[in-house]
Amino acid sequence: MTARIIFMGTPDFAVPSLEALLDSDYQVVAVVTQPDRPRGRGKKVTPPPVKVTAQQAGVPVLQPETLRTAEAVAELTALAPDLIVVAAFGQILRPDVLNLPRHGCINVHASLLPRWRGAAPVAAAIRAGDAETGVSLMVMEEGLDTGPVIARRAIPISATHTRATLTADLAALGAQLLTDTLPAWLAGQIQAETQDDRLATKASLLKKEEGAVNWQHAAARIDRHIRAFDPWPGAFTEGPRGRIKLLQSGPAADVSAPPQAGPGFVFKQGKGVYVVTGDGVLKLETVQPAGKKAMPALAMLNGQPELTQFSRSQ
Repeated sequence: MTARIIFMGTPDFAVPSLEALLDSDYQVVAVVTQPDRPRGRGKKVTPPPVKVTAQQAGVPVLQPETLRTAEAVAELTALAPDLIVVAAFGQILRPDVLNLPRHGCINVHASLLPRWRGAAPVAAAIRAGDAETGVSLMVMEEGLDTGPVIARRAIPISATHTRATLTADLAALGAQLLTDTLPAWLAGQIQAETQDDRLATKASLLKKEEGAVNWQHAAARIDRHIRAFDPWPGAFTEGPRGRIKLLQSGPAADVSAPPQAGPGFVFKQGKGVYVVTGDGVLKLETVQPAGKKAMPALAMLNGQPELTQFSRSQ
């Protein structure tokens, strides 16, 4: 008998997992996602990526504001799911939902649990300088990412990975791990592994103000910070004409800071633009000054010849 699956997810990260289920022999009886929200500068009401994918496949879509109501639970119960698969859904599931399917609720999580439990595991792994990260399939329980792990798969973090590119890689990896693991899980052939809470680390939701660069930090750490906050909320610093978003950078091991130059000092060498940090020099590649489009750092410096120092207080 084909397993009946309810899929719960919202952003781009969840789409490959949904597509993998739609391409399988399982029956996706419904997709549950967040309500349409205003997005972008124009605040145009936009459907979540998962909804678009589900509608294109002709799968019923449910968008409750919350799953905490009796009506929402009754609607899920009526679908008689054998399994609920969750990937970046955006709501905490309560026991009346967790206990609904006979094969449980499993989550596609973008880290090697128990490392980086929480809402922003990809950014956390990049910021920490982890050599690798990955995806985990986890049996969901009431705690935040605390449930037993069914399977893990790792990939290295490269020196050029941003939050956006690493998330995309992990989304594809999670979809593959899901399809590889589900047959054995549904057949009762996998014993989930209890997480060691002593090894747990937390990846809290990113806040916009956390994007501020601290030039007292080392160049390598600032570079990781810039990559971890790409595309949102974005890393930034303050110049004489206002906020500047830092989009692309890299440590410059072969460039020395000018004598007596402190953290945040901006200088040009050849065709490159560099910033002195607390340890080493950072090369700026692409930036976005306030009110402008993204541009090469040299173009910004040519347009702001007075720019010699970024704010050190961040």
